Amino acid sequence: MAKHNELGKVGEQIAVNFLLKKGYKILERNYYFKKIEVDIIAQKNNTLAVIEVKTRSTAYYGNPQDFVKPAQIKRIVTAIDYYTQENNIDLEIQFDIIAILKTKNNHVIKHLENAFYHF
Repeated sequence: MAKHNELGKVGEQIAVNFLLKKGYKILERNYYFKKIEVDIIAQKNNTLAVIEVKTRSTAYYGNPQDFVKPAQIKRIVTAIDYYTQENNIDLEIQFDIIAILKTKNNHVIKHLENAFYHF
């Protein structure tokens, strides 16, 4: 597995652990609709949280959250529209980004709630 893929998987596990500690229930990890991947789908109270995880080893080229682009947001929204209809989910939907800067021995997490909106 390529180093960036390994870092991504480590970041997703860090994000899951972080969300569990914050009281979220993880419903899906790496959910696919067609060729669209949603990193984490979780629920807290009456909110369905759709979470994109971005992990980087350095902020030299920008913060991790800066790498979520409009085309990716559009694809995530499409996948969640399908997911909620298919599973008959009637909850508020919140689109979050969990940005992780991961070094060898440490990591910094930023949870950006309502990072983007469903149009």
